[in-house]
Amino acid sequence: MSRHSASRRSRDSMRTLGITGGLATLVLVLWFAASESGGASDHPAPRTDIDHADHVVPAARYEAYPRVERTYAMVAAIPRVIDGLYCHCDCAEHSGHYSLLDCFASDHGARCDICLSEATIAYQMTLDGKDLAAVRKEIDQRFES
Repeated sequence: MSRHSASRRSRDSMRTLGITGGLATLVLVLWFAASESGGASDHPAPRTDIDHADHVVPAARYEAYPRVERTYAMVAAIPRVIDGLYCHCDCAEHSGHYSLLDCFASDHGARCDICLSEATIAYQMTLDGKDLAAVRKEIDQRFES
């Protein structure tokens, strides 16, 4: 092998490593940016074009299930807060829900521990005087994986 061939192969190897390293860096930067932006749990703005109170199934429907009945009553008490929350059961993806409030417009919330838990946290924090931003932060910390 000539001296020039070895030198050219060394340069080609270095160029390949540089490209590969650059691509790996780019992938890591994009992944980090996506995870910092909130990813799938970007919370929706509470809607102004719906009657929030009419969007919740009456709690009495679930009187045979005390936890469910209590939670539906909680949601009915703070529907605008609930409408500003992303639901971590990912129903936005699999059921087309806009927000956690949509879970309680049907029996969906009654059958989902994540929906029930998020709503309970939101209700208690709202009673404690916390604003929507604080509720969102707490729910994200508890439910994001």
